[in-house]
Amino acid sequence: MSRKKVLVVDDDEAIRAVLEYNLQESGLEVVSAPDAEAGWKLFQGDAPDLVITDVRMAGLSGMDLLAQIRQADPAAVVIVITAYGSVQQAVEAMKRGAHDYVTKPFDRDALKLTVRKALEFSSVRQENRMLRTELCGQFSLSRIIGASPAMQALLKLLARVAPTDATVLIQGETGTGKELVARAVHYNSARSSRNFVTVNCTAIPRELLESELFGHVKGAFTGAVSAKTGKFELAGGGTIFLDEIGDIELELQKKLLRVLQEREIDKVGSGSPLPVDVRVIAATNQPLARLVETGAFRKDLFYRLNVLPVHLPPLRERRDDIPPLVQHFLEKAGASHVRLTDAASALLLAHDWPGNVRELENAIERALIIRKNEGEIDAGDLALEKGKAEDLSPAPKVVELPEEGIILEEVEKNLIIEALRKTGGNQSAAARLLGISRQTLIYRMQKFAIRDQIS
Repeated sequence: MSRKKVLVVDDDEAIRAVLEYNLQESGLEVVSAPDAEAGWKLFQGDAPDLVITDVRMAGLSGMDLLAQIRQADPAAVVIVITAYGSVQQAVEAMKRGAHDYVTKPFDRDALKLTVRKALEFSSVRQENRMLRTELCGQFSLSRIIGASPAMQALLKLLARVAPTDATVLIQGETGTGKELVARAVHYNSARSSRNFVTVNCTAIPRELLESELFGHVKGAFTGAVSAKTGKFELAGGGTIFLDEIGDIELELQKKLLRVLQEREIDKVGSGSPLPVDVRVIAATNQPLARLVETGAFRKDLFYRLNVLPVHLPPLRERRDDIPPLVQHFLEKAGASHVRLTDAASALLLAHDWPGNVRELENAIERALIIRKNEGEIDAGDLALEKGKAEDLSPAPKVVELPEEGIILEEVEKNLIIEALRKTGGNQSAAARLLGISRQTLIYRMQKFAIRDQIS
């Protein structure tokens, strides 16, 4: 393993000698320069892990060198040397991008500790850079599997959408790959080197979602024993992915609208808005336009989100993609040698895949575990029924209309009450029983004044 390399730049020969001795004693490789011009040339040629430079030098100053280095490589780690008591210089250098500072005359142990921490930071930053490079490759648009005309059209759209900074709304059924597309948009944008932060709006209790999104200050509410950084702030400079956006409550929708309009957040318990630079990608498996019609989703927020609409087609509408997807899942499982029988292939193509790509992946994973023959997957290994998926479940019972007629709203009200009773008042579970979103259920409960009737 190669030693860490440190570039020392100082026009005082004695200072350079002290630094070189202490750094080499710590097991580091040291290159040094007597002025900023020579230091700049060494930085360009040697690619050091850390730069230590004096601030005051004849000719090009250490501040000038810092600016050149930061412009050439914003991730470079630089420590500046200042005279004892020149705190203002050190503060100014750190504002301009220096990682830390040391004062002369040096305290031997303090110097070594500062350098060690800076090199640890440099290592983490380099690892993050490598990981992000890998992620950019992993989520390259060319790696999204889709030979069908529908997916080819989608990939062309994403290639135009990704480089922009506009808000994206991804709509599609569960399991179609909405988060995969969101990540592809992020990692093919100018924000790819910054954070991609995911928020599952249905997985966070509604009373905590505002704090989760925007953060809170200490003492903002009972239990807020310390300040919390929200997801929008964490995503600063990058992208925030709001999954299942259709399930957030109307009051929070209003606050989210303000964030999109003003580009600033209000932490819970704070009276001072905080500016944020973040791209928003939202996703839902619900038809937001229909929720707008019922009053369950704000029209103004819908238009703010729907700047660049992306629709993910269900797998049943792009059956040409099933064979390459199957091969991908086999390779992912380390089973590229396994073949499908003609009967298995026919069954996969005939199935309607209500769970879409996620269901297909699960089916292949299950088949690999229970298959009877080591080298192949047969139809019986897939545990799927022939024909359309919707044929597998009985049709819902139709309510018989009495001769004297019926009041539709009373039927709807009674169904909601029954669903809530069956689920013990659990609104999310009741909404699933009724095939509607939780937000739509809440809207209709308010419409029929149902809340007080549930025991």
